[in-house]
Amino acid sequence: MSHLAPIALFVYNRPEHTRRTVESLRANEMARQSDLFVFADGPKNGSAAAIEAVRKYIRTIDGFQSVTIIERERNLGLSQSIVDGMTQLCSDRGRAIAVEDDVLTAPDFLTFVNRGLERYKDEPRVFSIGAFSLPIATPRTYSYDAFCSYRFHCWGWGTWKDRWEKADWSVKDFAEFMADREKQKRFNRGGDDLSWLLARHMEGKIDSWDTVWAYTHSKHDAVALLPVCSKAYNIGFDGTGVHCRKASYRQTSLTSAKRSGYHFPGFVDPDPYFASEIQRLYHRSLARKLARHVYDRIGLRQGSGILLRRPGNVR
Repeated sequence: MSHLAPIALFVYNRPEHTRRTVESLRANEMARQSDLFVFADGPKNGSAAAIEAVRKYIRTIDGFQSVTIIERERNLGLSQSIVDGMTQLCSDRGRAIAVEDDVLTAPDFLTFVNRGLERYKDEPRVFSIGAFSLPIATPRTYSYDAFCSYRFHCWGWGTWKDRWEKADWSVKDFAEFMADREKQKRFNRGGDDLSWLLARHMEGKIDSWDTVWAYTHSKHDAVALLPVCSKAYNIGFDGTGVHCRKASYRQTSLTSAKRSGYHFPGFVDPDPYFASEIQRLYHRSLARKLARHVYDRIGLRQGSGILLRRPGNVR
């Protein structure tokens, strides 16, 4: 491939997680042909020692075509760091791949995402190429290596400039959205927690760039392409971040396969089987919906889930 996307790696104050993430990324087949940009967020609340340990490590990174380090002087927070970093790279290079510091990647992660970005660059309804996939059993009759989804996954993904620019990070139409049941229903095709997460974000109870980006998909009737076999594994469920809790499912172990070719679907409408399985995995019982309502009413902070609120690096 002649047009590899630059990689945006977002780090903060977890040196061991960062090291493992970089090592898995460096083991990718396309690493030596890829430009790596490391966005290191600035200190907050006395965490300078851990931040300096991360910065000392990232200055030693090799194994990529180039390594560019952007060290922030002040703390932007994860959401602003990702929005700024991806905006910069998409503006400069037309496309970009994002990885956070608690995401391990399979050896063909870069190959899969880059090939997806090339395959669907002219398909306006595909807004992102994701690397993480839920533990869904693939039907024997399904012959593709990926499927389109109403739900965006943030654990290793890529997008293009023209689609990233469609995001309205202030969600100016939120009041209109909340007054329109059909728009909420469309958003919740990716899981019945999505509208709730967006509302919590707009109320300032969580800071969730990925919920807004997921809403951007829905607003434009767009989809995310996801792999049948997951290319990413999150190691952040260990208490090192905030807004975290144990995932309600078991992540699929990464394979060591180094594939270079994929059978991508020629259609963008989500397959009903995968759409229903994702709905099932994110279904909230009436009791859980009532519980989260009570949490909100009494002002307690509650971990918001297993996808759009990441377990680590929230700050």
